[in-house]
Amino acid sequence: MKIIFTQEAWKDFEWFLNKDKRLAKRIKQLLKDILRDPENGIGKPERLKFQLSGCWSRRISKEHRLVYKIEKETITVISCRYHYE
Repeated sequence: MKIIFTQEAWKDFEWFLNKDKRLAKRIKQLLKDILRDPENGIGKPERLKFQLSGCWSRRISKEHRLVYKIEKETITVISCRYHYE
């Protein structure tokens, strides 16, 4: 399985790399865990509804969520900054 980022999600991740290295490290931990099991693990995985139906989220911090979509052999990161935007 591989991980790809949308353009917006990559901008979010770069923001963390430049502004908050602690949370960037947390995102990396979450991504490693997602590769092991996309639907279970750390960060309280949650299946999303409504506009984001088909996506999952994991808690990065109280303020930020990692939103991703599980496809056959790919995890697509939709966003990793703020809540479900």
